[in-house]
Amino acid sequence: MTAELVRGQNHPLSQVRLEIRISAGSPVLAGATLGDEQGTVHGAEWVAHPGAPTLPGIEVSPQAAADHRLAVDLAALPEAVHRVTVLLALPERPGGPLRFGSLTAPRAAVTGLDGAEIARFVLTGLDAESAVVALELYRRQGAWKVRAVGQGYAGGLAALLADQGLPSAAALAADVHAAVARSLARAVPAPPPPAAASAPGSPEPRPAGEAAGHGPADGRPTGGPIDYTHPGRRPGAAPPPARPPAASSAAPAAPDGQPPRPVAGDAVGWSMEERLYNQVWGMFEDLARTTAAYRSAVDFAESRLEKELDQVLADPRARLGAAGDAAREAAQARHTQLVDQARAALDRDVAQLAAESEVVEPALPVACARWDNPVWHGYRVPAEPPMALRLGDLHLPESAPLSIPLLVRLPLERGLWIDSGPAPGPDDVFLDSAETRRLAMDTAVALAVRLLAVHPVGEFDVQILDPAGTGAQALLPLTRTGAVTVPPLTGAAGVADTLGRLTRRVDLVQMALRGGAAESLPPDFDAAQQLLLVNDFPHGFDDRAVTQLRYLADEGPAVGVHLLMVADREDAAAYGPLLDPLWRSLMRLTPVPDDHLADPWVGHTWTYEPSLVPAGSGILQQVLTEVTAARTKRK
Repeated sequence: MTAELVRGQNHPLSQVRLEIRISAGSPVLAGATLGDEQGTVHGAEWVAHPGAPTLPGIEVSPQAAADHRLAVDLAALPEAVHRVTVLLALPERPGGPLRFGSLTAPRAAVTGLDGAEIARFVLTGLDAESAVVALELYRRQGAWKVRAVGQGYAGGLAALLADQGLPSAAALAADVHAAVARSLARAVPAPPPPAAASAPGSPEPRPAGEAAGHGPADGRPTGGPIDYTHPGRRPGAAPPPARPPAASSAAPAAPDGQPPRPVAGDAVGWSMEERLYNQVWGMFEDLARTTAAYRSAVDFAESRLEKELDQVLADPRARLGAAGDAAREAAQARHTQLVDQARAALDRDVAQLAAESEVVEPALPVACARWDNPVWHGYRVPAEPPMALRLGDLHLPESAPLSIPLLVRLPLERGLWIDSGPAPGPDDVFLDSAETRRLAMDTAVALAVRLLAVHPVGEFDVQILDPAGTGAQALLPLTRTGAVTVPPLTGAAGVADTLGRLTRRVDLVQMALRGGAAESLPPDFDAAQQLLLVNDFPHGFDDRAVTQLRYLADEGPAVGVHLLMVADREDAAAYGPLLDPLWRSLMRLTPVPDDHLADPWVGHTWTYEPSLVPAGSGILQQVLTEVTAARTKRK
């Protein structure tokens, strides 16, 4: 049951891995500070904010938004940290709200990883404050609790940080607002509202991107059309804010009235890899929002047409005859005009995104490149791990064939589940079980090879559990090159041995980290990250093995043990709800195109396509041969 907190009330936390969800009526910045036993914040490195969104045990959003999800792992916090304070502040932007009293009361909720709410708090009573402490998580006698705070600061973020004892609070607050300003430069404006004449008695056209009965798609206050275009792609737009010297880039000049020619790396970041990563996510957001604008405009046109036709039918004098036909034709013409205008705006934005994709895709580093990208043919084992990995591609029906790479940060924070259950094939004919399992293993092997290839020698290893031996053919690229140091293990004994060994590893590393003695691990301890590839789960698993696998899925990623599982959920139906937390903890991917992923901005359902090796390509063999040679040379 969810605890409804009031200001000052606390509630115990029984979980260490949490999400803190913030909902506000306007874009706000969210951050968190780490405090000692007295709540003192000792330096800027103790503050997670949009300019530095990740600290040990906590990650916040790198931009202002109406809704936030902050990830918290209490077990991963430094030992000196006894308090995590969640703060909100209003961005400093022209025309933006200056005080929380002018907004809907923000809401904060603490949830588990399965989305179940543990506690919630509505921040009422705010007035002139422009920054507020929403919640604090604090440790008392080894146990963690959450307290509803709701303390506002009229002096803004600088006053809030200074109250927590942070040196140079004003300077850090200025840096935070500067980082938010850079992220707001990527916010997307709405296409101009349809310029259609309104019939007497009919509603005025709404701004594109605003559905009937709802606010703007990005949660900003109404009062003008929302711009759904990246500022760098806006004709006649002001230049983007200055970037750090290492991240500067300029688009080639374009003729007047034309959008600038796209440039790979045209985003904020200190390295080309980071800039490309941010650019891809910017394209992802732009396509989500411009599609939202199109869908909202079409919905408005449909509702307007329906209302006008209802008006015609409601008037007996105009229902029949030439007058009725003329009214219906006029309503249909207005509907067609609105839809055509919306489609033209969408086509314009999609064309610009497609042009940008054409320059970004060839520039992506190996870890983020498609398997048919020529960069793989010059592959060499890297000296440093990458910041992100490509899991596949995403697209929407309105903008096919444009697709956006699905990139995730490394190290992986969640395990991956390749769903080998029934799936539709070409012409909506369902593939048989054997075919989907084969495709699922091919997808898993391609991901395992990519993970192995993008890490330096000795820093990543793959272990394979194939209890029934059904994946032997798909695993050949890994086994025949010697890229895996231990051959795939089969049977119940292999399952028990592997899971027992990895469970002990997780326990050992956790104890060392919590005791502040990471350097005291045994001399023969293999510090490489481990990927456990499991085929045909739950075949070969007894109750103990299932429990160990759940433990690895929950606790492994934080200490370098990652799970890649190929399974059909129906095969594990006999376990009932026991395995529901396992499925929810894993990121579900499919071996065939499938609509099951949603974006974090407007919640569209995107079609996911796995990153597969082209038929007949020998690139996996070439890459793994290079990996094996580098490993041999290192020895």
